[in-house]
Amino acid sequence: MNKKELISFAFDWIKLFLLALAIVMPVRVLLFQPFVVSGASMDPNFHDADYLIIDELTYRTRKPERQEVIVFKYPLEPSKKYIKRIIGLPGEKVEIKEGEIFITKNNETVKIEEPYLSEEVMEEWKSNANFSIELDADDYFVMGDNRNYSSDSRSWGPLPKKNIVGKVFVKLSIFDFLLKLKNSYGQT
Repeated sequence: MNKKELISFAFDWIKLFLLALAIVMPVRVLLFQPFVVSGASMDPNFHDADYLIIDELTYRTRKPERQEVIVFKYPLEPSKKYIKRIIGLPGEKVEIKEGEIFITKNNETVKIEEPYLSEEVMEEWKSNANFSIELDADDYFVMGDNRNYSSDSRSWGPLPKKNIVGKVFVKLSIFDFLLKLKNSYGQT
């Protein structure tokens, strides 16, 4: 390869790198963001070291909904990010009575069904103390799925809407992969 071909080859690689950067960076900055789960507060649905892709675009076009799993800036230390499930929406009253959650809005109270929680988690959690909070117009009430081992709105209060980063879009889990492998081959 002569000097002219080498320069042309290097220039082509630089153009390819800049093009890839021009495509990937806006997607990464404006639309999606990686997040790694740390801790057991969302067990059994999300495990420590699960790799998530967070959708940052959806909440620009609509409001967060109950039972969606979100990543947000921790209100007491915004440099940290947490993952939790939305339980209460703005303007609602959230009440917890013996492990059951009731939502009141416009003088109507409904019990929240939580099919994503295992019977084991529900049984262990039913002994929890009662709790009640009224949410302001821009506040959300969030909880971890592993209720007895989660730092959430029960301990540090409502989550301001401005702290929400986005909702979980994709989950890549080594735990799920190993479970599939075990089921396929009968061992891990």
